[in-house]
Amino acid sequence: MDRTEVYSRLKGVFADVFDREVELKDETTAADVPGWDSLTHITLIGAVEDEFDVKFAMKDVVGMKNVGEMVDKIIELADE
Repeated sequence: MDRTEVYSRLKGVFADVFDREVELKDETTAADVPGWDSLTHITLIGAVEDEFDVKFAMKDVVGMKNVGEMVDKIIELADE
């Protein structure tokens, strides 16, 4: 799985969770997306895990600083 495919699928997940299109790039953080609070973050993580059939460790969820790190972790977990 490459970054282009992950971003394509992530855009759909973000659109479902936030009920609108969200511009995603590596540097995108929760502060850049209106409505991305702690509760929505939990919903988003669950939706991402379902979409990519992966399971994030709690340390990974807490440690992700931006969308780029999420993409990296998805690729890493999908390749296992």
